[in-house]
Amino acid sequence: MPAPATGGLSVLRATPADAHDCAKLHAELFDPAWDARGFASLLGHPAAVAFVARQAAAADTVAFILGQVAADEAEILGLGVRADWRRQGLATRLIAALIGAATEAGARALFLEVAAGNTAALALYRRLRFEETGRRPAYYVTAKAAPLDAVTFALAL
Repeated sequence: MPAPATGGLSVLRATPADAHDCAKLHAELFDPAWDARGFASLLGHPAAVAFVARQAAAADTVAFILGQVAADEAEILGLGVRADWRRQGLATRLIAALIGAATEAGARALFLEVAAGNTAALALYRRLRFEETGRRPAYYVTAKAAPLDAVTFALAL
């Protein structure tokens, strides 16, 4: 199937009203998945910094990023892009939006972790100049696969 055109795509600040769409997409992409209640709680927290990418014509959420800012540090808690929207720069746009909001909120560093087996995400973060800071052994546990290490990254803002 050909990749969708990026025209008509909006990156918008996420609110608790986006919890259902984010949870639905998260369930397509991750195991275990976060539910809508968890997303609503996170999105409603004062420290939350989150964005969704929505296809305007269909009002269809195709990607999200969820982070938080505490004092002068920010963290990406989750980032997901629907499979048919990957490799079009959407994750980069979402990360840039989060970096802008986090910087505006006073953050001077951005942290994240990613599964060691997620080669596309590892390449993305390295390309965006995140620096690998360590590993958390057997951090990601699912019912369907052996535990995976988390690779931790930081980016000075």
